[in-house]
Amino acid sequence: MNISHQKIDDINASIKVDLAPEDYNPQVDKAIKDQAKKAKLPGFRPGMVPVGHIKRTYGKSILFDEVNRLVSDQISNYISEQKLEVLGQPLPKEDESTQYNWDFNDAFSFEYEIGLAPAFDVPFSADTEFVAYDIEADKATLEERVKNLRRSYGKMINPEVSEEGDVLYATLKQNKEEGIEKTTSVRTDLVEAAAIKKSFIGLKKDDTVKFDIKKAFKVADIARLLGITEDEATALDVTDFELTVKNINRLEEAELNEEFFNKLFPAGEVTTEEQFLAKVKEEVENLFKQNSDQRLRNDIYTFGMDKVEASFPEPFLKRWLKATNPEISNEELEEGFADFLKNLKWTLIENRIVTANNLEVKYDEVVSLAKERIYSQIKMYNINEEPTDEQLNQFAMQLLQDREQANRLFEESKALKVFDYLKGVIKIKSKKIDYDKFEKLDK
Repeated sequence: MNISHQKIDDINASIKVDLAPEDYNPQVDKAIKDQAKKAKLPGFRPGMVPVGHIKRTYGKSILFDEVNRLVSDQISNYISEQKLEVLGQPLPKEDESTQYNWDFNDAFSFEYEIGLAPAFDVPFSADTEFVAYDIEADKATLEERVKNLRRSYGKMINPEVSEEGDVLYATLKQNKEEGIEKTTSVRTDLVEAAAIKKSFIGLKKDDTVKFDIKKAFKVADIARLLGITEDEATALDVTDFELTVKNINRLEEAELNEEFFNKLFPAGEVTTEEQFLAKVKEEVENLFKQNSDQRLRNDIYTFGMDKVEASFPEPFLKRWLKATNPEISNEELEEGFADFLKNLKWTLIENRIVTANNLEVKYDEVVSLAKERIYSQIKMYNINEEPTDEQLNQFAMQLLQDREQANRLFEESKALKVFDYLKGVIKIKSKKIDYDKFEKLDK
């Protein structure tokens, strides 16, 4: 057996494997004997099928499988021994046209194309400086969060007179014969025209108001209100409607009392308005910390992508993507190829950092991340629910049984490990900033 590779350029190479009969026949003979022991064929007792019969009947198929398995294993071992950083998987050369008899005496020669990862230096060092934003919880943001919490646990009331922000349960009637008539809920906060919004305030049951529906609402809202498609809403020939109030609905915010606090936090943990506001501030600032970390990760990513210049074996990668995703069209391949190269480039940067610094993603870390994500999801839907560690472990194990989810969590764990490592390498300058200014940084 002989295996070698030839470098075509910095990012393309080929691997050639030559096999003589003595290289593959031992494996083929063993596979035929194993098949004879397992075969169940008419006229033969189980396990007593003659080896010669299996060889005559299935020999070429077994030979084909074993040769391909042997070639695949040898190429994989060779790539590992030679420390070749390959992209994708080796592909048979497109012009490979050699014909074989597959009669156990052939000398085989197979040639494969491989794509090589480009050479580059990782650009992060103690000389690279980044800003970590210390986002302050301003008064307006805290007030908005408190308002949302109070509304989430508020109750619906039916006042006699409408105010801004109420929902009018009303009949909408188009001003034409056999026009549209629909009884629906009209959110006053969605009304765009100030004059129309004002006309919806101060209404009582059975009051009527005439208005232009296209001036009042966006097309999507009109479609929802009238139960028609957006195309039909756009094409409305008569936009004058009459609204008749049937009922007024108002969400009354929850009072800041112990009953409300116990819905949000473990019973007795928060008993005063001051403690509640402190908890809200802590929660908001923790969210801001996540925003700040994400901003720093994005800045590190952008810096790395800008600094690393790398070429890729694009024709080979397109061939590989088509081979591994035969259902993808050429148009879909071209449309998504630029994003594929971006993801590949950053993956290579991450992998170089992991390899050079012996970073290791441990199974326990992946489980911990799964538990964090599950915990956040549970709290999102029920802030007062506190799952036990045993429950989180059980949910995490179920999640990790899904290979796609497990791979995603592994990659996320690796990304976090690389991010934590880089924070210890680069220079980080802390900068205080108001939340509204932080949101405008990219704008």
